[in-house]
Amino acid sequence: MASRLIKVLLCCVLLLASKGVAAQVYFYAWGGSSEVNNYLRWAADELKERHDIELIHVKVGDISEAVARLLNEDAGSSAIDLLWINGENFHALKRAGKLLGDLPARVDNAAAINPELNWRTDFGVAVDGYELPWGVGQFHLLVRENTLPAEPDPAQILTYAQQHPGRLTYPKPPEFHGTTFLKSVLISLNNQDERLYTSPDPDTARELLAPLWRYLDALHPLLWRQGRDFPGSAVVQQQLLANGQLDMAVSFNPQELTVAQRQQRLPASVTATTLGSAAITNSHYLAIPAASPHQPEALQVINFLLSERAQLKKMDPAGWGDPPVIELNDSGPQALQLFSAQSEPHVDWLRLIEQQWLERYQR
Repeated sequence: MASRLIKVLLCCVLLLASKGVAAQVYFYAWGGSSEVNNYLRWAADELKERHDIELIHVKVGDISEAVARLLNEDAGSSAIDLLWINGENFHALKRAGKLLGDLPARVDNAAAINPELNWRTDFGVAVDGYELPWGVGQFHLLVRENTLPAEPDPAQILTYAQQHPGRLTYPKPPEFHGTTFLKSVLISLNNQDERLYTSPDPDTARELLAPLWRYLDALHPLLWRQGRDFPGSAVVQQQLLANGQLDMAVSFNPQELTVAQRQQRLPASVTATTLGSAAITNSHYLAIPAASPHQPEALQVINFLLSERAQLKKMDPAGWGDPPVIELNDSGPQALQLFSAQSEPHVDWLRLIEQQWLERYQR
């Protein structure tokens, strides 16, 4: 009897061993949106069922937290397998040699990325195969109707603030929506000066930033809380718009308004427009640390997230509503209508803007 029980137990152990344990992929990604978090839970369920991969979403307030961890890790295995990243953070990791390269050749579905998508430079820095896009962002304004004009320029925003003090603001830099608001104003005040798209020397920086600081010096006393305080995020600013305290908020998702109005987070009286005639447009990317112990599985996760199934799910306005980066089959939904695109300034402008803004306005 005992021998039979032992045999049964051995069979159970062998059966479990044959099934194996799902590989875990630690995905460090922004956790500040319920829609994004719900999408990643769906993706995790799909990956577990289809590929026996356990995707673990490590939620961060800012991906710079993960970047700092990678930059400070000793040589050897990393705790991070996958990153949602772009811009300054990508530049820092690429420069430090911390990322796995040749991703387009390693990820089959990279071949489906829309060739018209300008993704091979990120904030003016060549991608060089160290990251792949998985969504598109366009900076724009969410405006209460009968307030600001369509496509307002900085002068019209200042005029409105003079006539309606306390009704406008922007997220506090270095929060990326707030910094991008400043970049949009900078581009407009300098008439899209081509020097904004290369790394600036000190003289160029002083020349092109001077109009921005003069403008903000005039604008800030007219803002919400007299410019002494700023919302901590675009989400907070949108809440202030929703409850009637503000007439404008900002967003990076071209479908943000559709999603928010479906969920009754914003009223039907709010419309979407750009600051000026075009929207700063960039891709958001996926990258794998060179020291990830689960590179094959992380590559499989990227391949799934670039599949038509995952991209269609991501663009659904009933959920996240994030635009796809791949070419969809003719039988699928038509491409989303996007704003006219404005390129990002070089990443070095971002550092200058944030540093000098904090020195001038947060002393």
